[in-house]
Amino acid sequence: KDLLDDYPPTTPEIDCVHARVSSIPSLRLSRFTELKRLCLRQNTISKIEDLPGTLTELDLYDNLISHIKNLEHITALTSLDLSFNKIKHIKNLSALTNLTDLYFVQNKITTIEGLEGLSKLRNLELAANRIREVGGGLEGLEGLEELWLGKNKITEISGLEGLQKLKILSIQSNRIRDITGLSSLPHLQELYISHNALTSLHGLEECKGLKVLDISNNQIERLEGLEGLEELEEVWASYNKIGDFNEVEKVLGGKKGLNTVYFEGNPLQLRGPAVYRNKVKLALPQVMQIDATFVRVS
Repeated sequence: KDLLDDYPPTTPEIDCVHARVSSIPSLRLSRFTELKRLCLRQNTISKIEDLPGTLTELDLYDNLISHIKNLEHITALTSLDLSFNKIKHIKNLSALTNLTDLYFVQNKITTIEGLEGLSKLRNLELAANRIREVGGGLEGLEGLEELWLGKNKITEISGLEGLQKLKILSIQSNRIRDITGLSSLPHLQELYISHNALTSLHGLEECKGLKVLDISNNQIERLEGLEGLEELEEVWASYNKIGDFNEVEKVLGGKKGLNTVYFEGNPLQLRGPAVYRNKVKLALPQVMQIDATFVRVS
């Protein structure tokens, strides 16, 4: 049976999700002369082949692909999703200079490589791989705005110097002990660094535009380092070792845009859970949400 029987030959988009497709050639895609977006999620495809050169978006999420190849002719491609596959090496992408979004979540990648020349890349997703260091693999990606590196084995933040336009950095669930290497990111707005081994926030001083900071599940005792970050709107600091309401007030009290704070699981909550919310309200009267609960306006 022809899975794509219902699509007209000029269709710009094909969705063939969870359809037991094991090979791309069996779909005979060459008959669709104007195909732009192809989604083949959740199939059993093991080989990239026989794809039309007209594509701008290709989604092969959750298949059995172990090698990136046969994409060189699809030079108009802007979005490529190879998440949840079996890829060990990033390669054969250099011809795809129009790529803006690239997804490799949950593969077996150990090294950031093969991204040379992708100067239009805006969003790079490498979460849940086996990466130990950032290294020099991001050089030349001056357009990058979002970098997702959560759930790897990274021990230090480095190699981000050229990412002048980076707005979002997610590096949660790694093995980072110190915040370093962020002073070269003038436009950073969101930093997700929960579930690491941080003991202090020194290293954030230069991130003057930071709006969202998630430092939950670390070993942080003090909020020193946040004093000059006047743009902060959300601070997620649950499950640390913060114990001093006076310091919370001193460091965060003057930040007018601050609307959300999370402090549950810290000594300042565990020591007196009944009075905790009121004490946070007194320290930070501007805040609209404490932990998962909105502040009632009386």
